[in-house]
Amino acid sequence: MEAVAKLNNVPTSPRKMRLVADMVRGKSVAKALGILKFEPNSGAAKLEKLLLSALSNWQQKNEDAQIEDANLYIKTIFVDEGKMLKRLRPAPQGRGYRIRKRSNHVTLVIDSMTEEQLEQKSKKSKKANK
Repeated sequence: MEAVAKLNNVPTSPRKMRLVADMVRGKSVAKALGILKFEPNSGAAKLEKLLLSALSNWQQKNEDAQIEDANLYIKTIFVDEGKMLKRLRPAPQGRGYRIRKRSNHVTLVIDSMTEEQLEQKSKKSKKANK
């Protein structure tokens, strides 16, 4: 059972937020929370809060299941462009330079791993260690 959380109109550029999102894509929820907790980028704190929100959403859907036993992982995370605020900054000789203040929208989906997916992941890690 998957759970979705969305964060709209975050006042950072999508490129900066994608750098942080790429770090946690496909990771388990516990590992992703650890990464985001100690990441110095400004978007990491916002993504950590979003991940906790998705975790809460999953818990509401599955009241009888335990989070520790569910093997939750980040199924998909993507960052889209949001609204762009356009401003003018004074420039020499009466001109004006355009400033584009970018924003983004983040969508995060978490899901629980099945037994088959756990086996495939362990096989891949064994092959990588050889």
